[in-house]
Amino acid sequence: MAIDQKTIKRQNTRSQYFRQHLPSEGYQTLSPFSSDQQRNFMKVLVTAKRVVDYNVSIRVLSDNSGVDLNNVKMSVNPFDEIAIEEAVRLKEAGKATEVIVVSVGASNCQEQIRTCLALGADRGILVETTEDMQPLAIAKCLKAIVDKEQPGLIITGKQAIDGDNSQTGQMLAALAGLPQATFASNIELTDDSATVTREIDGGLETITVKLPAVVTTDLRLNEPRYASLPNIMKAKKKPIDVMTPADLGVDVTPRVKTLKVTPPAARKAGIIVESVEQLVDKLKNEAKVIA
Repeated sequence: MAIDQKTIKRQNTRSQYFRQHLPSEGYQTLSPFSSDQQRNFMKVLVTAKRVVDYNVSIRVLSDNSGVDLNNVKMSVNPFDEIAIEEAVRLKEAGKATEVIVVSVGASNCQEQIRTCLALGADRGILVETTEDMQPLAIAKCLKAIVDKEQPGLIITGKQAIDGDNSQTGQMLAALAGLPQATFASNIELTDDSATVTREIDGGLETITVKLPAVVTTDLRLNEPRYASLPNIMKAKKKPIDVMTPADLGVDVTPRVKTLKVTPPAARKAGIIVESVEQLVDKLKNEAKVIA
């Protein structure tokens, strides 16, 4: 039996009326996914900060206003690489359906997002700004992204190797009202929770948090993979959404001002001693580290 377009339009209009005007009690929302599929349908949000590559020797500017970034190799923060690797592994294990990588900074942060897309992330989001981004401002931007994307799990690096603040993940959890598990060395997901092994001063601590949650990665969580050439080529076609803090309704005005940046004090040259007695004498009388 053929159904004309007027009939279809009339039925759609009637359905919209009932959805808008009748109470929701007593009605069941139908989903194209079964209950098992709904549990497995989960986004993972990961972060990628652009930092000076860890193999580069840092040079301080002559006026002590900051670090010299001219012609310096930039990379993804190593702890964020671990977060991306963990998210991709969760997707490969069938525990996540989509990996979204977020970076906050200047337009050249797209280079690091592309690197993460080549490692297995599905799409990227850049919150573009030229402001000096500090942990609280970054956490506010990430909170706005979390509200928009509704991920089931957020994984960030425990710290960035430039500022070493180790604050963004914790601030994000507080702003979003989410459970947090920091310094993770192992993550196991169930339907509605994550069991995380944390590295603490006294050893290891295992906790369980309800999802969605924020997890920050430690070094021993995994070993990041290298991007293959085919995946690098595929990453060029993956989408990156660009927005600004103003689009998210976030004020990123810096709250902390850097007064001065200085390099660490140079170490004195060592000396070679001829005997144990001479070594003990110098440790006792010159270095004064033994009595």
